[in-house]
Amino acid sequence: MRILLINPPHPSIGSRIPREQLPPLGLLSIGGPLIDAGHDVALIDAEFGPMRFEDIVAQAVARAPDAILLGHSGSTSGHPVVCALTCALRSAMPDVWIIYGGVFPTYHWREILVEEPQIDVIVRGEGEETAPRLVAALAERRPLLAVRGIAFRDKAVVIGTPPAPMIANLDACRVGWELIDHARYSYWGGKRAVVVQFSRGCPHPCNYCGQRGFWTRFRHRDPKKFAAEIARLHREHGVEVINFADENPSASRKAWRAFLEALIAENVELTLVGSTRADDIVRDSDILHLYKQAGFERFLMGMENTDEATLRLIRKGGGTAKDREAIRLLRRHDILSMATWVVGFEEETDRDLLRGLRQLLSYDPDQIQTLYVTPHRWTPFFRIAAGRQVIQTDQRRWDYKHQVLATRHMPPWRLIAWVKVIEAIVQLRPRALWRYVGHRDRKIRHGIRWYYRMGRRVWLHEIWNFLLRDRRLRDGPSLAAFWGAPQDAEEEALHVHARASIERASAPTALARRAAT
Repeated sequence: MRILLINPPHPSIGSRIPREQLPPLGLLSIGGPLIDAGHDVALIDAEFGPMRFEDIVAQAVARAPDAILLGHSGSTSGHPVVCALTCALRSAMPDVWIIYGGVFPTYHWREILVEEPQIDVIVRGEGEETAPRLVAALAERRPLLAVRGIAFRDKAVVIGTPPAPMIANLDACRVGWELIDHARYSYWGGKRAVVVQFSRGCPHPCNYCGQRGFWTRFRHRDPKKFAAEIARLHREHGVEVINFADENPSASRKAWRAFLEALIAENVELTLVGSTRADDIVRDSDILHLYKQAGFERFLMGMENTDEATLRLIRKGGGTAKDREAIRLLRRHDILSMATWVVGFEEETDRDLLRGLRQLLSYDPDQIQTLYVTPHRWTPFFRIAAGRQVIQTDQRRWDYKHQVLATRHMPPWRLIAWVKVIEAIVQLRPRALWRYVGHRDRKIRHGIRWYYRMGRRVWLHEIWNFLLRDRRLRDGPSLAAFWGAPQDAEEEALHVHARASIERASAPTALARRAAT
């Protein structure tokens, strides 16, 4: 079959501000197995530009695909764009199969298939093995009921087949790197870049995060094979920056150390950036020199909050002492630390935010990323926050960079004022500016200056949007009324129960009610 992968243009600040693009790893991961199964596969990356709908449709029509597969890593905030784009594609190509995947459709498949008739099939969970099975069934006109891990319509009935088994061997499904022109993709200040994934899942029980539930359990690539793939991307395609998509790639110390040593042995000069937990940095204090030798220049650490009670509420684990120690250890090895700090877990007061600022200053991170809590139905945190008021009903703004839940003790203008002041103080304090001017490591100095350029533009853009573009409700619905019932019982999307069965639904639920809000 002729398969067209489309990476839709995404409205979030992170997609638009940097003017640098990273490859759509999720779609490339589907593309590789489809190519190996003998299909003719092409990619339209509509993030460039971003492309107008009419141009996307024109290119799609010119390729005359049998099936179109869409998905986006920011699938909650990207969903409205997918709906609008698929309507345009369906109008131009009434007979093409339109298939949709990602985290948001994995959980919201019932509502989507009821309310978006232009979408034919949803792939639920991991797609590398499911997508080729689905496409084979379509090509051979076999019943879709036999394909696990999908949802579709049969006349007026929405049907979800049992979950597909988790991919046991992540190395068996290769990434379709041949689908992109590497020269188009850059990060870290114009350096040729890719996104990679060493592991899936996380062993930690944080109740606001969907990583553990979506991927079900922690798995990782073969460390030596993974290091060899990264080295090949550098040697054959000139890739300089490796951005890790994993939330917690270092969860297994044994496997992580094996990867670092294997990459060092490849003897390639790379810049590695990624995310991990402060606990793992402290745990690995004796091997952080391997992190540096392998090429790591920055770690984003999800500290989430500086209040111990809040960390207990969200089941984060760790604590403020380890957070502070992790930053100190990274600095000793000339690796940048980016601390994520999330507002909105609790009903903050001015005093709480002032205390948070003082804690952040005591941590002394190199960079800070401030986010707003964004509750998803499939996480346990949704149940905790179900009664809170939603002030942002535009789903495109559910991207962690916009306040979506009301706070009891301060209006939105005061919360964003606190957030912007905290960001400015942390990034403009004398210690931070001194590192900006004269850090001893030339490559690290480049990374610091690039981040300041991006940060300045994002800072101003967020204020501009808040004042002139974003619209918030004074009397919005509760979170439960907006999204529907909690889905934490379905959190483990890929878990195959012993008595898994076909599920049928025929009535619109939360999305229909939300459309009338």
